[in-house]
Amino acid sequence: MKYLKIVLPGAVSLIMATGITNFAAASTSGRDNRVEWKPAMELKLPEKSKDFAYSLDGKYAFVLTESSQVLIYDQNGVLQGRIPVDAGVSDIAVAPMGEFLYLLDNNKNFLSALVVDFIVDINIADAPFKGAADAPVIVAVFSDFE
Repeated sequence: MKYLKIVLPGAVSLIMATGITNFAAASTSGRDNRVEWKPAMELKLPEKSKDFAYSLDGKYAFVLTESSQVLIYDQNGVLQGRIPVDAGVSDIAVAPMGEFLYLLDNNKNFLSALVVDFIVDINIADAPFKGAADAPVIVAVFSDFE
């Protein structure tokens, strides 16, 4: 039963984020038998969507549009970027942390994966430093610790 508790909120988020707002707009919150719902987010999309995927950590929403773009939104509903894809792409999926975007092209019978990286600004205005102020910096992140 724990599995259903995880899947069902995602289904409601899917309905709300893909523009099917009649369900969400009909009642802002409610209860039926053993199911309760309340709005968590609404996002007005710039065009019709074909598919939708969410990163497992909840940080990013990926929307495949009819104009063959994948729109990537953060958890606050801010557009982070657009990825152009082939016109035959009909389905998308996302790796758990949003690091890979999987594209299914039914016209070419092809499955492809894109590596997705997110650029993060770090404010270092008052941070002490040694060396030239405009020196290039590389930050290495080790995320595979056990």
